Amino acid sequence: MARIIFDLDGTLIDSAPDIQGIANALMTEDGLAPFTLDQVRDFIGNGVVVFVQKMRAARAIPDAAHDKLLKRFVTRYHSATTLTEIYPGVREALQALDTAGHALGICTNKPIGPTKAVLKHLSLNIYFETIIGGDSLPVSKPDPAPLLAAFGALGEGPAIYVGDSEVDAQTATRAKVPFLLFTEGYRKVPVDELPHTQAFDHFSKLPDLVATLLVETT
Repeated sequence: MARIIFDLDGTLIDSAPDIQGIANALMTEDGLAPFTLDQVRDFIGNGVVVFVQKMRAARAIPDAAHDKLLKRFVTRYHSATTLTEIYPGVREALQALDTAGHALGICTNKPIGPTKAVLKHLSLNIYFETIIGGDSLPVSKPDPAPLLAAFGALGEGPAIYVGDSEVDAQTATRAKVPFLLFTEGYRKVPVDELPHTQAFDHFSKLPDLVATLLVETT
């Protein structure tokens, strides 16, 4: 059986509306213009520190305000779950993979606290044996260390990474593991510009992709 690690935001869940809510609440408090949902999706991917940097750049907020803005953002992040939705077919795919005996885990750049909070809120936490957040290690994706740590926590077996973005593709390449690309997430470039083993647009297709990949690699 395989070890399958998933990215979270833009892969299993569409959390952009909740993240937009945090960002715009902070902008309103500071008398600045709100962000569109497309802008927020464009900011997501490299973790909360980079997200706040991109917010500041878009609104010409001084560097000196970074730490305070980051703290305000993170304070709200733990409870930002009510607008987040699971992508269609995710729960059924996770159940099928779990039933088939695969070991499942999460490797995300989202901080570990908000990660665990949203997984519990959506009742997805029951499927994952290990969860690595953006602040679980001194480095985050696209450094391969968090992904390799997640695989290591699942023991032995073929490794497969499932994600949606440029960061995920780069991480998989650096970790030298097969990458299954979910095409309906937060990627910013065309599918054919991202290195991937296979691509899919609905999670109902994932269990068969995993089965086929395992046959091809054994």
